[in-house]
Amino acid sequence: MNSIIEKSLVSSFSYQEYRNHVTLLANDAKTTGHEQTEALINYTKLNEARLNRLDKTMQVANDVKLFLNKLEKEYYWLVLSESWCGDAAQILPILNKMAQASDKIDLRIVLRDDNQELMNLFLTNGTRSIPKVIIIDKTTNEVINDFGPRPEEARRLIVNYKAKHGIVDETAKIELQKWYLNDKGISTQREIIALMK
Repeated sequence: MNSIIEKSLVSSFSYQEYRNHVTLLANDAKTTGHEQTEALINYTKLNEARLNRLDKTMQVANDVKLFLNKLEKEYYWLVLSESWCGDAAQILPILNKMAQASDKIDLRIVLRDDNQELMNLFLTNGTRSIPKVIIIDKTTNEVINDFGPRPEEARRLIVNYKAKHGIVDETAKIELQKWYLNDKGISTQREIIALMK
C-alpha cells in the first residue's frame, strides 16, 4: 500500500472517535484544522448539531443495503474531513450508517490539514476539497476509487450558482444544505456503491 495512505490509516479516527473529538471542540469553541477563526468555529458548532440530527435520522436505502450485504471483499473507506466542513457533516453520517450495514467496510477518518500528503494525492480540480472518500481494497491495499467532495447533483448546483453569481456565498451554502435535506443521503449512497461495482 502507498506509505502515505498506510500512515494515514494508522493515525485515523473511527466514526465515534471523530464524533467525540468534534463534540469536545464545539463545546470548547474550537475547530479542527490549522486555522482557528470565529467563522470556522461557528461552522463546527453548526455541524455538531447537523451530525447529531443526521446520526438519528439517516437511513440506508434498501437497494444499498442489499448491495452492501453481498460484498465479498473487505474495504477501508478512508475519509479526509474537517469539523467546519458542511459537506462532511452531511456525508459522514451516511457513510457511518452504510458501514454499519456491512461487516466488510471499515470506516476511518483523518483530518485534512494534518494529512496534507494524502490530500494532495486526491485533489479535486487542483483543490483540497473535502470530504474525500478513498475506497481501498483491504486485501490488496489497492485504491479502488474515490468520491467527493459532494454528490454530482449537489456539485452541479454549486457550479451553476457560481457561474451565475460569481461566488459561493451564504445563499449558495443554504441552497446546498436544503438540497442535502431533501436528498436524505440517497445520492451519496448510490454514487458510492456505483464506484465499488
